Amino acid sequence: MSKPLFASLPGDIDVSFEFFPPKNDKSEEQLWDTVLALAPLRPDFVSVTYGAGGSTRDRTHGTVARIIRETGLPTAAHLTCVDASRDEIREVAEGFWNAGVRHIVALRGDPPTMGDRFVPHPDGYASAADLVAGLKDIAPFDISVAAYPETHPEAQDPQADIDNLKRKLDAGASRAITQFFFAPEKFLRFRDLAAAQGIDAPILPGILPVSNVAQTRKFADACGAEIPKWMEELFEGLDNRPESRKLVAATIAAEMCRSLYAEGVRDFHFYTLNRAELSYAVCHLLGMRPREAALVQENAA
Repeated sequence: MSKPLFASLPGDIDVSFEFFPPKNDKSEEQLWDTVLALAPLRPDFVSVTYGAGGSTRDRTHGTVARIIRETGLPTAAHLTCVDASRDEIREVAEGFWNAGVRHIVALRGDPPTMGDRFVPHPDGYASAADLVAGLKDIAPFDISVAAYPETHPEAQDPQADIDNLKRKLDAGASRAITQFFFAPEKFLRFRDLAAAQGIDAPILPGILPVSNVAQTRKFADACGAEIPKWMEELFEGLDNRPESRKLVAATIAAEMCRSLYAEGVRDFHFYTLNRAELSYAVCHLLGMRPREAALVQENAA
């Protein structure tokens, strides 16, 4: 009898998890439950997003500082160029550094109004590559940047998008994290194209376990990602069956990760949407198991 699909995976992977800052006390409790549920998996890092136009600046800082203080997890803060001068970005970056942040996810960012085109601040950075270079002048941050397996919506073509990624890495970034996608072959083609252009930095696939197709469709429309017809069909008839949707979502995401694993991928970045159960289930299927040591005490040792 052959082994089940996931039986032979040894858990020799590294994962990271993305969160967004809470808007109120209830969502803060939800976020914290998620952080504590995922922490025993010992992620390489976790990251906290930065709202459009810097709209969550203070909440991002507070969330990052709390995760570092109370868990000891390596925590990255997102930072964007939108509506900010170089002096303002320096102030934010120095605040992160003083709070113990050593890792920044540097993004050009989206305007506060969806659909508007990005216009650089007159005294700010014009691109993510410029932001990376500026951050390196402020402090020796470890920097991650974004990559787009299905091409950034504003890029002229895939080659132009790869060229932009190379500029960001050449400016001092250590790795790229991709936008979510649902076809492993698109990531693999992108990885191969990047390698052919001399890019040897790690490219982490962004994994979004989907349980709300309508919400995901909005995300996909905004970033140029494609939701395959077969995936939408798998969720048909489950609108009023949330537990069944979760099972389907975990299965789809785990199978995609298994396919990537078979092609040599060992790093996975999960977009958690501040909920632990799906990302945890996928990691479990990939062979990861919790390590319960107290993170703060170990970090302080």
